[in-house]
Amino acid sequence: MSQDIAAQGGTASVDVATPADTSEYGLFPRLAAEALGTFVLVLGIVGTATFNLFNNGQILPVALAGGILVMGAIAAVGGVSGGHFNPAVTFGLTLAGRARWADLVWYWIAQLVGGTAAAAVMFSIIPETVLPFAQVETKAALFQGTANGFGTHSPAAALTASAAQQGGAPIEFSMWSAILVEVVVTAVFVGIILAVTSKRSTVTYAPVVIGLTLGAMLIVAWPVTNASLNPARSFASAVFGGGWTWGQLWLFVVAPLLGGALAALFYRAFAPVPAAYQVEVGSAAGDTLGDGFGDEPREHDVVDDGALPESEARRDTVAGPDTAVADTTATDTTATDDEPGDEPKGDAPRA
Repeated sequence: MSQDIAAQGGTASVDVATPADTSEYGLFPRLAAEALGTFVLVLGIVGTATFNLFNNGQILPVALAGGILVMGAIAAVGGVSGGHFNPAVTFGLTLAGRARWADLVWYWIAQLVGGTAAAAVMFSIIPETVLPFAQVETKAALFQGTANGFGTHSPAAALTASAAQQGGAPIEFSMWSAILVEVVVTAVFVGIILAVTSKRSTVTYAPVVIGLTLGAMLIVAWPVTNASLNPARSFASAVFGGGWTWGQLWLFVVAPLLGGALAALFYRAFAPVPAAYQVEVGSAAGDTLGDGFGDEPREHDVVDDGALPESEARRDTVAGPDTAVADTTATDTTATDDEPGDEPKGDAPRA
């Protein structure tokens, strides 16, 4: 995926590439990779949460499963699709100029399909005999325990429900608290993805960083909302949980998308696209232009469109075996021919 950014000054054009160049793959392979990766991620989170009563309802097993499996999914198919597996991540990367707008809705559809398929697998294997242990009457009611919610449906409210029987009041987080925590944790998550996958980043183990960050954010948001950060994950639980989950699903679509957008805006603010790109006259060999997003510059980014003054234009010199270099006044010796086989620009005549 790439996007051409034209400098306002009209002096050069710069090609901005995504962290993983997926242009060699067609749309269908990329959508299949997104669906598979989301399937694996949701299987880890929702799958572990489905039978979390055997872990005394702790968040740590869920966070570990989600974090570790997203590492594996990114390592396995991230090179095909970019490894988003989350509509909020796709939205953030698109706003940051790291993914194409034309792919946005298709990626969202693939992610919803993959997540729902994972939830269907877990829902189908729930045995009727587990319902009495979970103190519920239906499989849908059990699956609601994997859904995201606020108020009386937050994990904190369920954990402190016994306080009401002793004359106290259970802990409930308001809708605004839920929105705030989901926006913040998703913004942090997407922001770290943008940072560690930047070409300027020195991190060589991005999937591990992303997986650990996801696990940590799940732990942070869990008492408040059961930790969404991912509309596809929330949708998957609501499809089979039903009931109250549909009424609160909107929050876990809007808030993560807003968090992804905020991360993208901060990323663009701290790595803005310059108003114009200029070739530095007299630069050392190998100097190139940056891509405008805080990423490492690349030699092929510079494209001479003929708009530079003649005194600053790039000149190559070609000398025959018996001919000295004709042009000894050129100030920039870093450029080469634009394409193999093209005539050099500003060549000295051969003898």
